[in-house]
Amino acid sequence: MPIFKENMDIHKRLLYHAFVFPFLFLFIFWLVFLVERVLYTDFTVFGIFPLATKGLLGIITMPFIHADSTHLLANSVTFLVLSVLLFSNYRHIALKVFMLIWLFSGVILWVIGRPSWHIGASGVIYGMAFFLFCSGLLRKKIPLVATSLVVVFLYGGMVWYMFPLGIDNHISWEGHLSGALIGMFFSVYYKIKEPSEQKQEDIDENDSVDYDWQENEIENTTEDTI
Repeated sequence: MPIFKENMDIHKRLLYHAFVFPFLFLFIFWLVFLVERVLYTDFTVFGIFPLATKGLLGIITMPFIHADSTHLLANSVTFLVLSVLLFSNYRHIALKVFMLIWLFSGVILWVIGRPSWHIGASGVIYGMAFFLFCSGLLRKKIPLVATSLVVVFLYGGMVWYMFPLGIDNHISWEGHLSGALIGMFFSVYYKIKEPSEQKQEDIDENDSVDYDWQENEIENTTEDTI
C-alpha cells in the first residue's frame, strides 16, 4: 500500500522524507536518555574508549549517549537542522553519507582520542556540517552553495571546538575533528562519483520522489562529551 496519494504534491513528499529519518533518530536519542534516567543508570560505557576493546561498541552506540539534558538538547537542535539539510539536498545519497559519517567518525575517534569515555552525537553533527559545506562548494550549484552559506552562518563557530585550545577539557575535540575530517572526505568522494549520481537525479527529478533508503518500498567514569 503506497504511503502517499497519487496526487500529493512532490514538494510535500520531499519535505516529508527530509524530516522522517532525522526525527526517527532524535526520538531514539531522547528515548535512550529517558530510559537512562528512569533506571537511574549510566550509559557512559556505551561510548567510545579509544584504543580499547571495551570502547569498540561505542563506534555504533556513542551518538545515542548524552551527559545531561543540556548536552542532549544542544545536539538535538543542531542534529535536526543539519540532517534535514542533508536529506533534502542530497536525497539520493543522504542515507549512505549519514551512515558512513556515523561509522568512520567513530573509528577515527577510537584511534586518535584521549584515553577516556567519549559520548555524544557531535561527531556525526560535525561530519554533516563539513559535508554540507564542502560539497556545496565543490558542486557549484546554487541551491547547494546556498546551503553551504547557511551552514557557515549558523555553525561557523564550530571550527574552534575542533582543537584542544581554550576549550573545556571535558569536550571531546577529537570527536569534533574526526567528524569534520570524514565529512570533508566524503564530500570529495561523492563529488568524484557525481556523474553517475547526477544522471540518476536527472532521471528522477520530474518523476517520483526516490530516496536511497526507500528503494525496497518503491520496488515493493571520565567522560568527554561531544
